[in-house]
Amino acid sequence: MNAAWCRGSVLRESGGSALLNVSFWGVRGSTPCPSPSNQRYGGNTACVALEVPGEDPIVLDLGTGLRFWGRTLPLDGTFKGTALVTHLHWDHVQGLPFFAPINCPGSSLAVYAPQPTPGLSVGAAFEDFMRPPYFPVRASDLFGDITFHDVQSEDITIGSASIKVRDVPHVGATNGYRIEMGGFVVTYISDHQQPIDGTDRVAESVLELCDGADLVIHDAQYTPTDFVAKSDWGHCTVDYAVHVAATAGAKRLALFHHDPDRDDASVDALLAKARALGAERGLDEVIAAAEGLTVSFSAATTSRISTSA
Repeated sequence: MNAAWCRGSVLRESGGSALLNVSFWGVRGSTPCPSPSNQRYGGNTACVALEVPGEDPIVLDLGTGLRFWGRTLPLDGTFKGTALVTHLHWDHVQGLPFFAPINCPGSSLAVYAPQPTPGLSVGAAFEDFMRPPYFPVRASDLFGDITFHDVQSEDITIGSASIKVRDVPHVGATNGYRIEMGGFVVTYISDHQQPIDGTDRVAESVLELCDGADLVIHDAQYTPTDFVAKSDWGHCTVDYAVHVAATAGAKRLALFHHDPDRDDASVDALLAKARALGAERGLDEVIAAAEGLTVSFSAATTSRISTSA
């Protein structure tokens, strides 16, 4: 498989129509950073859409990539969806006011996220940072119906999807999500603090989320050199991402939350290293998340994902 994909690429399980599409609309961490040097992988912040035919979609995080997903959706008030937000740092929520479908009467979005601090609900937090003078409108000013739900360390059901919500080590309250949908398991761990003491231990909550998953989307922001300088910033190395997925017996890993300073060539190099390490550790496939990339799962299963136009 090629080391990188242009926008619009599709990775498929061969055979049969797709039962689950996982589409990347924002893959960058910390801050949006589109530039000529990163146009293949993209510069928008975290946003991944999970779509099953006949079901309302689930979107993972509300970063700036949300705006581009919104451009593919109807603007007639029929949109219904759910957002699973890992935490309330800017790069994971700042896309909400630019999501055009939710500014249409009749549309609705249910937002689930961890309570950021004791006594402060998710809804109150959004009301706090999305308001004048920091932004010209509030969430409640949008024409669609947005509901906010505190969720942490519990199991929930949304449509036909069974979802495990567990704590993930980061900076402040942070959720990871395991979504069983369309007969497949996708785990989303966008921000993950690697142990600072140099050990390779993995939190039990993280292993539970990743256990045997068909696809793990995981924080891979740092090189070992980066980590030395930023060891307590709440993220991890590419090697640690591979270690987490392999230790949990996951099938595939998508490197995610790329550093804003990482250009396309640098991501390519990290991917090549991660693939070699992943092969040694028994992973079926390692990819690097790119805007416009869709991973499609169908009823037929193969040992590897193959590229399809």
